[in-house]
Amino acid sequence: MSSKKSSLAALTLGAIGVVYGDIGTSVLYAIKEVFGSGHVPFTPANVYGILSIFFWTLTVIVSIKYVVLVLRADNNGEGGLIAMLALASTAVKDKPQLRRILLIVGIFGTALFYGDGVITPAISVLSAVEGLEVVSPAFKEGVIPITLVILLCLFALQKHGTAGIGRYFGPVTLIWFVVIALLGISQIVTNPAILKALSPHYALLFMWRNPGTTFIILGAVVLCVTGAEALYADLGHFGKRPIRLAWFSVVMPALVLNYFGQGALLLSNPAAVKNPFYLMAPEWALLPLVGLATMATVIASQAMITGAFSVTKQAIQMGYLPRLNIQHTSVKDTGQIYIPIVNWSLFVAIVLAVVMFRSSSNLAAAYGIAVTLDMLITTTLTFFVIRYSWKYPLSLCIAATGVFFLVDLAFFTSNLMKLFAGGWFPLVIGGAVFTLMMTWKEGRVLLNDKLRADAIDLPSFLDAVFVSPPARVEGTAVFLTSEPATVPNAMLHNLKHNKVLHQQNLFVTVRYHEVPWIGMNKRLEIESLGHDCWQVTVHYGFKNDLDLPKALQQIKGRGCELESMTTSYFLSRDTVVPTFGGGMAPWREKLFAQMHHNASGAADFLNLPNNAVVELGSKIEI
Repeated sequence: MSSKKSSLAALTLGAIGVVYGDIGTSVLYAIKEVFGSGHVPFTPANVYGILSIFFWTLTVIVSIKYVVLVLRADNNGEGGLIAMLALASTAVKDKPQLRRILLIVGIFGTALFYGDGVITPAISVLSAVEGLEVVSPAFKEGVIPITLVILLCLFALQKHGTAGIGRYFGPVTLIWFVVIALLGISQIVTNPAILKALSPHYALLFMWRNPGTTFIILGAVVLCVTGAEALYADLGHFGKRPIRLAWFSVVMPALVLNYFGQGALLLSNPAAVKNPFYLMAPEWALLPLVGLATMATVIASQAMITGAFSVTKQAIQMGYLPRLNIQHTSVKDTGQIYIPIVNWSLFVAIVLAVVMFRSSSNLAAAYGIAVTLDMLITTTLTFFVIRYSWKYPLSLCIAATGVFFLVDLAFFTSNLMKLFAGGWFPLVIGGAVFTLMMTWKEGRVLLNDKLRADAIDLPSFLDAVFVSPPARVEGTAVFLTSEPATVPNAMLHNLKHNKVLHQQNLFVTVRYHEVPWIGMNKRLEIESLGHDCWQVTVHYGFKNDLDLPKALQQIKGRGCELESMTTSYFLSRDTVVPTFGGGMAPWREKLFAQMHHNASGAADFLNLPNNAVVELGSKIEI
């Protein structure tokens, strides 16, 4: 019992550091953007109304939607938009047209994650460093350079992993929540009546009196739920109970106290609107507070970067991105990975965001469209999960998701007003990633269709070969092929040029499934083809780490013996020549060909040993 309590405490502390970093740093800019917009006059009624809207936004979107409902939709313990997509698409697998639409919607939502992944670190770190302006106006010119240096150091450290510093994420973020709660309390005690804004009638009264203003400021109110998607995405790392416990016992109380403290400060000093968070602190505490805020925002950014690596890996294994160089940064935690091209692409995009927008207020105009559209997509997919997978009555499903859909839609439509003020930026990034993902997926389908049309039946080919067999050499040949029961080009080239056949031959196909994990007991399917040849299918979930040699060791004792020193891997790589009229627009055909050309070797991706041999196949037109 003591061990379980200790484990729960450790997981809860970890969840505070990783899951809630983004939403925890939203206090730096959310209130400032609402009142600083100029749309809301400084009257006590308006301050009460805005604070009430903040509280009930946190309650409805985070507490009820994500913490209570969405966390229940786990895919074998895993969460995130890709896990939700897998659940929804599996639930409607008997409706192919609907399934295709859901897949496209879900992949678009996944692509938007990258747009959000650019804005969130930029606005978080920049807003923290802007606290230096409160210390002294002389620091104003140094805000952007300091922000860029911090971001450069953060991204440069990614290749070393977070195993060393990760243990400090939870304690530092816990200190952050304690500090922001104390700052809020220090102002609330001067005006305890501010707590009356917990009543929903203040929010409803404000919306009734100011419907137009309410619609406009929703684009700023949404800043208070930045990072809410992380609740679901990190489900597999921490579990439901620690995430829920962290939210209700630490995170939400600290956020509410700080927001209400900022409201109390604004009632007594409207001029504090230029930076109400930092102006709550006494002058002697400003520099330490800037330092702590910077550490908190770096941790929040680290969680977003790690999430980008994880999402990319899952997208690769689901066939929506080409094979990329994935480096493991920990020998203990397989989830700690580093993808260089993703890391530095994110860094370049974030630098562009900081340099283009130059302040957290300007970045706030860019934030919101991508994240609210992601929330809308999550709600939509949740409906199909609870309706077709959980088999709940239609009326209950509509009631359960309808309210959230309307709330998400209101936030999304409000944020659309920021489209030309910067909201286009994350949409362009998300749209570019979506185009890449769909082009790669459709290109691979067209290429595989072409390969199947030209393929030679493997069993018939082997029967013909062994009528007058070539010389057999010792060892095992592993031929990787995307289509089972067809002759790999690498084998044809081996017979043509070397005129030999190995003593044992494995024809291996790797299959990915829309589940996060597939255990080792279900990893392999083996079929004997005779003549010491076997057809092997290796199964992986989208969260499994690929290690083909380790997986193939399971065939020992099943008629085939593998020795690492005498096993050679042959990979068929096809040269793609784009041709017009092949099923995609010409520019997408060329894009696919370029992606295919630039994709790193499968030997690295599949964790193959150095004796893997890459055979170049014939040109394939698509």
